[in-house]
Amino acid sequence: MDTEQLADLFRQYGDDVFRLAYSYLGARADAEDVCQSVFLRLAEGKTALLPGREKAWLLTCAANACKSQLRSFWRRNVGELDESLPFRDESDREVWDAVMALPPKYRAVIHLYYWEGYDQGEIGDILKISRTAVQTRMARARAMLKKELSDDEGLQAYDAAGHAER
Repeated sequence: MDTEQLADLFRQYGDDVFRLAYSYLGARADAEDVCQSVFLRLAEGKTALLPGREKAWLLTCAANACKSQLRSFWRRNVGELDESLPFRDESDREVWDAVMALPPKYRAVIHLYYWEGYDQGEIGDILKISRTAVQTRMARARAMLKKELSDDEGLQAYDAAGHAER
């Protein structure tokens, strides 16, 4: 793959890869590292991308890299940094904090469904799990979010911002 093609793919999908990694890892620096490693792996030229499936391959690769990093000895023995993100209002912050408090496997399905717009079958392909597992994780994640946010106002405000449940 030449550098121009790689640059085009990074411009198109770099933010998507970063957001997925951030949703898994919860730390900007770690997400940047995963994003970089995914595109470096692609630059090595050992992978042939199928036309129209580039984003799915990149997100699958990012999810696998995140899972590996979460299992890492070093990851388990390092403290978290407080990374404040700007939000338009407090309800957005509450929803974000609640999503980031979910275990990584639940955060990933929520991120891929609501932020990236994948359906449950595609999420299963990306995460290498069955559609039923995706449905189960989504149901559990929603239950955890509902319990965490306790009043549905936070979820309704979030849905009104353009992230309506499908």
